[in-house]
Amino acid sequence: MKCAINLRRTITLAVHCFSHFLLNLGPCRDMQGAICCYTKAIKLSDSQAESAVLYRNRSACYLKLEDYSKAETDASKALDTDPGDVKARFRRAQAFQKLGRLDQAFLDAQRCAQLEPKNKAFQDLLRQLGAQIQQKSAQLNSTDARVQQMFSLLLDASAKDSDRQKAAQNLVVLSRDEAGAEQIFRNDGVKLIQKLLQSKLEDVILSALRTLVGLCTGHQSRTMAIVNELGMEQLCAVMGSGAPTVSLAACHLLQVMFEALTEGMKKEIRGKDEAILPEPSKELRSMLHHLLEMLPASNVSGPGRDSAINLLVKQVPRKSLKNPDNSLTLWVTDQGLKKILQVAGTVPELSEGPPLTDNTHMSCSVLLSKLYDDLKSDKERENFNKLCEEYVQQHFSRSGLDAKLRAIQTVSVLLQGPSDVGNRTLEMSGMMDAVISLCASEDVTHQQVAVEALIHAAGKAKRASFITANGVALLKDLYKKSENDRIRVRALVGLCKLGSAGGTDFSMKQFAEGSTLKLAKQCRKWLCNESLPPTSRRWSVEGLAYLTFDADVKEDLVEDKNALLAMFDLAKSEDKTVLFAVGSTLVNCTNSYDVEKPDPQMVELAKYAKQHVPEEHPKDARSYVEKRLLKLLEAGVVSALVCMVKQESPALTEACKECIGRVFLALVERQEDRGTVVAQGGGKALIPLASDNTDVGKIKAAQALAKITITSNPEIAFPGERIYEVVRPLVSLLSLECTLLQNFEALMALTNLAGISERLRQKIIKEKAVPKVEGYMFEEHELVRASATECMCNLVLSTEVQKLFLATGNDRLKLIVLYSGEEDERLRKAAAGTLAMLTAEQPELCSRIPGTTTHWLEIVQALLLSEMSDLRHRGVVIVHNMMQADRSLAETLMESEALEILSVMAKGGEGTSDPVSKIAQNCLDKAVAYGIIKSRQEKDTNKGTEP
Repeated sequence: MKCAINLRRTITLAVHCFSHFLLNLGPCRDMQGAICCYTKAIKLSDSQAESAVLYRNRSACYLKLEDYSKAETDASKALDTDPGDVKARFRRAQAFQKLGRLDQAFLDAQRCAQLEPKNKAFQDLLRQLGAQIQQKSAQLNSTDARVQQMFSLLLDASAKDSDRQKAAQNLVVLSRDEAGAEQIFRNDGVKLIQKLLQSKLEDVILSALRTLVGLCTGHQSRTMAIVNELGMEQLCAVMGSGAPTVSLAACHLLQVMFEALTEGMKKEIRGKDEAILPEPSKELRSMLHHLLEMLPASNVSGPGRDSAINLLVKQVPRKSLKNPDNSLTLWVTDQGLKKILQVAGTVPELSEGPPLTDNTHMSCSVLLSKLYDDLKSDKERENFNKLCEEYVQQHFSRSGLDAKLRAIQTVSVLLQGPSDVGNRTLEMSGMMDAVISLCASEDVTHQQVAVEALIHAAGKAKRASFITANGVALLKDLYKKSENDRIRVRALVGLCKLGSAGGTDFSMKQFAEGSTLKLAKQCRKWLCNESLPPTSRRWSVEGLAYLTFDADVKEDLVEDKNALLAMFDLAKSEDKTVLFAVGSTLVNCTNSYDVEKPDPQMVELAKYAKQHVPEEHPKDARSYVEKRLLKLLEAGVVSALVCMVKQESPALTEACKECIGRVFLALVERQEDRGTVVAQGGGKALIPLASDNTDVGKIKAAQALAKITITSNPEIAFPGERIYEVVRPLVSLLSLECTLLQNFEALMALTNLAGISERLRQKIIKEKAVPKVEGYMFEEHELVRASATECMCNLVLSTEVQKLFLATGNDRLKLIVLYSGEEDERLRKAAAGTLAMLTAEQPELCSRIPGTTTHWLEIVQALLLSEMSDLRHRGVVIVHNMMQADRSLAETLMESEALEILSVMAKGGEGTSDPVSKIAQNCLDKAVAYGIIKSRQEKDTNKGTEP
């Protein structure tokens, strides 16, 4: 009985929410509330017939939210129980239409029309679908001839290579259109493409891969067919080929295939009128298996291996930790962790092992880190640690130096990735001693591997102190006495890292005064030496990333323009491993890291207790930082950052993106520098940083976007469709987790966007910004409250927002009226502007104003008497709107001092603008028309007739 009562209440609430949504009334207009109630009701219901009705109604909710896939699913579930439910069938037809499945939509609409022939909605939908199907059929027929022509040319061995290349390129263009893609697929295009992949012409292979991208994009069934027909062996062989461009194109194809299959898994494919597709998880596992098999294969090129690692980084870990299913990560850990470690432990200079690029080890570190972070329990992490330790121990315990070198190289990669795992392997018996002893080896390869391990081992202050005591002398000897530049630069970086162990704390230095400056000078010298290989120059940037914690080093670096240009050139180069080092160096130079200001009282207590108190370097003061920012801008830092963002590499980690976001925020701090940042592509680069980043990085990038949007013309800063991508990051700043400054800047930026176009206002509304803006209208801080009201002033240009004020049972109008009488001029101006627009667009609101407060007349009169022309203008518009809307309101106004004020304003004169005079006169004219007052002519006539 209790369950039945709960069910009835839940259904009633769902219907209430849904009806309020249709009427656009109040907060209940959020459809999610109705969906939540229907979902609860479905769980409570034990009747199939009742559940079918609930599914049908929830389908309607999903249609309103434009979630057509879920709408189709719920409608199908309703039809499974009651095939004669015409409402459910109509809703499924609407969902099919929006999903582009026109044939199925037509069948459902036809059935609806048969059941209810006189229903106009069914007949209209049937006509629409008929026209759409005819249009699609015409497109297919015209495309078919073009496809056949290109196929004939490509299969003609006697045709010129240039003609065949052109035909292949045309095929790519055709595949990007849905009609063309379908025709290629139906005309055995996949078999032809399979032949093209065996061509010796790189352009033809690229065209074949790009055509496959067009066929697979967003289409699960075609993707599954192509994977099964071509086979992963062939696709992996193409990606593993020596040509970097072909390898990248094949990587992009596999990425598209993964996305098509994983998106397909999220959608429930149902319905009696369509074929049920097989579960795509089999193909996914097969693809991942082949990628793992590529890693240790000696016949795979270095770029191909990097592409495989990149795909694993993107596809295996969960996109969100809220998703409880990390089965892919567990599967890859069990099936492929040792293969990944095999690549990680490869020393290119040794004879054995697969070919690597300069980026491979860093890519392995990122992949291992992503896998480890995706584990959910201590048991899973312990298994990961155990597998890594077993692999390292297996090689370290073998006789011969080569095996030990592989073990040490593996530890180095782990230290750069999941550092907890790397630290555990480093603490294995004899490991650290072997590293120290190999640093003194006469073999350059042995020295290089050992020194790199030593550098990565110095990550924690505790171990850094140990190495300072035991390894500094060794590193100094290597730097001074080694004849090999590769060893010298790595030893130098080791010294840099140990020398910076105190971080930004001026009082905590590992080395003597001036030592870090000497090390930095040598790093800049290596960096500018173009005769050195890029890998060696990259290590010098690593050194600067550590040393630039010292403000003296920052000052010297920004004064050395050649060093800056060399660093920026490296950031744009093929060596992606330098990205984080460049980002870290720039974060240090711009002081864009987070610094917690200690409580002065706590500092005094710490001094009294003789505890260490961090000290800020004098050259980290704001004036020094601003000068450094100017020097970086002059050297072209923005173009370097833009190139870094564009990199498609695992080395562009979220931590690296956060660094870039921090630097951009520092660069746009000064208003006069924002134009330079935008002109060099900074605005465009910030958009992806605000969506794909760490949580902190997203906020930093979003705040930088807000600063640009406030002072620049958004239509110029973010041209075309890009301007709509700015809205979501700005709305994300309207959060309690953000600072009041970030809230304030986001509100100002949204105000600018809301004033541009209705489409932008709709985008802001769709991102659910309106309730958040309303919340900030109650904020205690004057500037935040005023900026929120300004934003609302522009948003009320949208009918949807106006209806919120029309809804009864809320105090929105009252708040605006009261704010129009506040002392804060900025708040008052925004509120009066909002009221002027609302009363103009929705005359019904005019009659409600007297009910908001007994002081409404005083507030209006105060606006008319204001010293500010803007407020007077708003006030006279409000009065005009009220008089136009309601005669009784006009009488009330004319019986007050407003009549005298309007009479003075209508005469014009000093301090009264011409538009204000005209509107005031219109108000008086309206009062005359109502017969409330007499015109001047009538007054003069009456005077003339008096005895």
